Amino acid sequence: MPGKQLSVVVTRRLPDQIETRMKELFDVRLRDDDTVMSKAELTAALQDADVLVPSITDRIDAEVIKAAGERLKLIANFGAGTDHIDVDAARDAGIEVSNTPGVMTEDTADMTMALILAVVRRIPEGLAMMQAGDWEGWSPTGMLGGRIAGRRLGILGMGRIGQAVARRAAAFGMSVHYHNRRRLRPETEQELGATYWDSLDQMVARMDIISINCPHTPATFHLMNARRLKLMKPDAVIVNTSRGEVIDENALTRMLRAGEIAGAGLDVFEQGAQFNPRLRELSNVVLLPHMGSATREGRVEMGERVILNIHTFADGHKPPDLVVPEFL
Repeated sequence: MPGKQLSVVVTRRLPDQIETRMKELFDVRLRDDDTVMSKAELTAALQDADVLVPSITDRIDAEVIKAAGERLKLIANFGAGTDHIDVDAARDAGIEVSNTPGVMTEDTADMTMALILAVVRRIPEGLAMMQAGDWEGWSPTGMLGGRIAGRRLGILGMGRIGQAVARRAAAFGMSVHYHNRRRLRPETEQELGATYWDSLDQMVARMDIISINCPHTPATFHLMNARRLKLMKPDAVIVNTSRGEVIDENALTRMLRAGEIAGAGLDVFEQGAQFNPRLRELSNVVLLPHMGSATREGRVEMGERVILNIHTFADGHKPPDLVVPEFL
């Protein structure tokens, strides 16, 4: 299938250099604005498309896949997560799905550490004080936060990003612990200085900081539910740069308001942009608008991986980042 004849639909605005390169290689339909396509718009766009390039904001469910035209053979996702795509339905329809793994590892790990520092050292509170003109000078007891060196960090999900967080945490003098679906190899544990916990409950109850770095799957939905959140120490904090669905957001909000958890740093939310408004009222909570992978370099690299997957598919080969449902 010659690339130039390949009809590609892109659902969101991408970096200019990526859109330009796609225009050179494929028969691509780009967006003039950056709004989320409705289901009707998405379905209409897929009637004569060979390839769809969606992002996390696009819900590619079984209904959308069933309504797509017979030409659609590849969903080349712009992003690593695929929980917004019904991968099983796509496979049943003969449609391959690819993603962009590994590209956002370092950027997301950086943001995880930024949130840990922001919450523990009360950086947003200090910033708000300065912007409001309320600072009256240094005080021995003013704006006291906590020291992160020596604290126990429990990483939930020790994939690429979790391991990158572990390396950064070790450099800050933290004690690294983790829970994962599969235990790491002994040499990797030794390299990271990480302690494995088979029991998530036991790990959560002993950590000073919990970092969520696992994907959203049916098995991880509300993995940090109300019962498990109650296991956390009252002076512990939790940060999430992975997927909002992993935490029961309403339970977390109630416990933060009650002082049962010391603080939280959240870059993702259970309902996307519609998060619990009470979180904004809390001074011990740092909220970010899904910025974990938001670097210029990262977005360009993601686009390059999308192009590589499409180009390989156009040449009659399996995309290098093909998503295998059994491995999710």
